[in-house]
Amino acid sequence: MTGPSLAGRIAGRASRAGIEIDASLATTLAVYLKLVYRWNRRMNLTALAEDDSGLDRLVVEPLIAARQMPVEARSVVDIGSGGGSPGVPLKLAVRGLALRMVESRTRKAAFLRDVVRQLGLKDVVVETCRYEELLTRPERHEATDVVTVRAVNVDRVALEGLQTLLRVGGLLFLFRSTGEDEVWGDLRQSLRWRGTYPLVKSLKSQLVVLEKT
Repeated sequence: MTGPSLAGRIAGRASRAGIEIDASLATTLAVYLKLVYRWNRRMNLTALAEDDSGLDRLVVEPLIAARQMPVEARSVVDIGSGGGSPGVPLKLAVRGLALRMVESRTRKAAFLRDVVRQLGLKDVVVETCRYEELLTRPERHEATDVVTVRAVNVDRVALEGLQTLLRVGGLLFLFRSTGEDEVWGDLRQSLRWRGTYPLVKSLKSQLVVLEKT
């Protein structure tokens, strides 16, 4: 690549979105992105290009979403982790988070384990399974502060299932595109809409936050 270093590009794109990050975080995020790019040349890890829009989706969106992370949050389950976003950037941006990434495809799960190893991440678990399997484990019920969902289609039934992972007062982060159907409008009392927050304007993306009641 010519021009600014990848870490410099990350810091610049974050600043453009109103997020200031230190050099250490930018450098670690750059290592993560380089791993994404390297693996993506060998397998279909993500359809995102190695340009600013791909960088914004993989890194800047989670950095903005981190603003909505409760200060008391200590655990995150990322559903359909794939290329590691939003889970990995959230883990790097928010101190003290335990992260569980759920990915059903074996090769993508292998990539996620490589990221954990290369970045030296602690308190991270990679589950090679469909998220529905987690719902059958009693020890996972009401054990999580935040559940994140991006690359998984969700409907009312899926949301009702995912909320079982959350503690009362826990949050469900839905990374969505502006104009997508609102699947949470007819939820039962288990979840309530807490807010919708803009992410990256050029991507027309937003974060919908639901709270377990």
